[in-house]
Amino acid sequence: MSEGCQLEIPDSFTALYVQRPSGRLRAPRAEILERYQLCEDLAQLVTETAFTMLHQLGITEVQVLERCYLGMLGDNAIVGPQEAQWVVRRLAELCNWDIALDVWPRIF
Repeated sequence: MSEGCQLEIPDSFTALYVQRPSGRLRAPRAEILERYQLCEDLAQLVTETAFTMLHQLGITEVQVLERCYLGMLGDNAIVGPQEAQWVVRRLAELCNWDIALDVWPRIF
């Protein structure tokens, strides 16, 4: 990674890598940046699929997000549970779905 990289990692993503109670990061910034880029790309990639699921399957936005979350945790998962949760939250944001994911007990 170039030292001149200006990409801003959202606090919501960095929080996934913070050790409690020290507040130190559990991974180098370069690794966190790489994981963030992967998760952001995944959220962007799944957006069209999410809209297709919503309209073709006739399910709710919450059900779409649940299916996406569970699909990311399959046998060949490239993200962990916390990253998958972040991707789903970002997906909801990209889709402009106003869903209170903080009170979504079935998954999170």
